[in-house]
Amino acid sequence: MADKADLHIHTTCSDGKLTPEQAVLIASKKKLKALSITDHDTFKGYHLAKEKAKELGIELIPGVEITSTFKGRECHLLAYYFEPESEYFKNFVLKQRYTRKNRIKGIIDKLIKNGIDITYDEVWALANGANIGRPHVAEVLINKGYVSSIQEAFMRYLSEEQLDGIESEYPSIQEAIEMVKSVGGAAILAHPGRFYSSEEVKELIDLGLDGLECIHPSHNWQTQLKYAELCEKNSLLKSGGSDYHGGIDDGYTNVGVVSVAMKYVNRIKKMTDQRKKTIEVKD
Repeated sequence: MADKADLHIHTTCSDGKLTPEQAVLIASKKKLKALSITDHDTFKGYHLAKEKAKELGIELIPGVEITSTFKGRECHLLAYYFEPESEYFKNFVLKQRYTRKNRIKGIIDKLIKNGIDITYDEVWALANGANIGRPHVAEVLINKGYVSSIQEAFMRYLSEEQLDGIESEYPSIQEAIEMVKSVGGAAILAHPGRFYSSEEVKELIDLGLDGLECIHPSHNWQTQLKYAELCEKNSLLKSGGSDYHGGIDDGYTNVGVVSVAMKYVNRIKKMTDQRKKTIEVKD
């Protein structure tokens, strides 16, 4: 069986349930060769888990899922193999952390105006130091009986349509792509099949993407082939992963089940190694 990697999971550093160390342990049990913790707007999980990964013989790839904007809505960019010690990049994600807080405060203000009994302090406490996000708001709504599931919370209160008009200070997708490249990383569009038309994906490619996340739980086989062929046509990198947010108490995880062959990981690494040799990495 070919060696595999999961290049898209979330931990307790953002809106996942696994600690970074638990994520690495599961990757080892699933016999993955590599893993990338791609928390939202933070790569703290990489630093927390790198020693455990080394101990277990897992290649832990520096990763992060950056929140940006495209045509007035959120756009998620996966970054891999960037320089994790870059103070320049650390400052960028720190700014993203404050942007996330302000965005959540705006969301909560709108919920309160709509008659929902919720406070920022409740959401902040539930996040427990993680990069705060809409799933934390959804959990509070569940706990208070307004909805019965994360899906219902997003459908009724937290979708892009419901939150239209709330100011966002996230960078444009083009700015995010340039940021990732400036620190030697690969800039790959997350789960394109979920949010963008074919024409929009082409527009995003033209902005300088290095690749597409072809393999994702939301992509059926036909969608995977569609994006793989698009990558071939445009000489783009291919990525994939489980986008797992759950914990070890779920009884089952799809970490490593939705995965990508190591040959594609090696291509990403080769490209970023070359990029670091040809640019002055911002530190």
